[in-house]
Amino acid sequence: MPSLRISANFTRLDAFEVRLCRPLNAIAKAIPIRTYFRFISRIGDWPLWVGLLVALPLVFGKPAVVPVIHMAVTALAGIVIYKSLKLTLIRERPFASHRDVCLFSKPMDRYSFPSGHTLQATCFMVMLATYFPTLMWLLLPLAISIAVSRVVLGLHYPTDVAAGALIGFALARVSFLVSAPTPPVL
Repeated sequence: MPSLRISANFTRLDAFEVRLCRPLNAIAKAIPIRTYFRFISRIGDWPLWVGLLVALPLVFGKPAVVPVIHMAVTALAGIVIYKSLKLTLIRERPFASHRDVCLFSKPMDRYSFPSGHTLQATCFMVMLATYFPTLMWLLLPLAISIAVSRVVLGLHYPTDVAAGALIGFALARVSFLVSAPTPPVL
């Protein structure tokens, strides 16, 4: 049965990856670090992305409308993809499987693989950098911080984050094949 095979593979991978999770998770015991990563993770839930989609037409005017629609549709596709994968692949979160990994932020759902936060952060970063290249200096550190926050807070394994980033990048690139970007005149 495929799901049993996947589950067994995750069990072996979890045993290896928890050795990477522990030291990253331990840094969240410092209150300033925990506060930073909780904040970064929380804005990566959805407020940042919705805020950007609302702000872009306000800042850049009518030329930003098509990119905003493109990003919104792609983000919705990303939600469908990562939720489907989580429910199909069923990987428990590190804090749920390993007593020595502490939970420092409430998860939005039960399963771990892939990281939806990282998927969306990467997808938005690629799309925004394509449409609005001047924003790249802000977006790359933000996307990296969101990805790292997921492991630091005990919510994901590194491969969850890597898979989320890969899927988010691929989703953004495929969306540009479907709808070629027309950079706004700014």
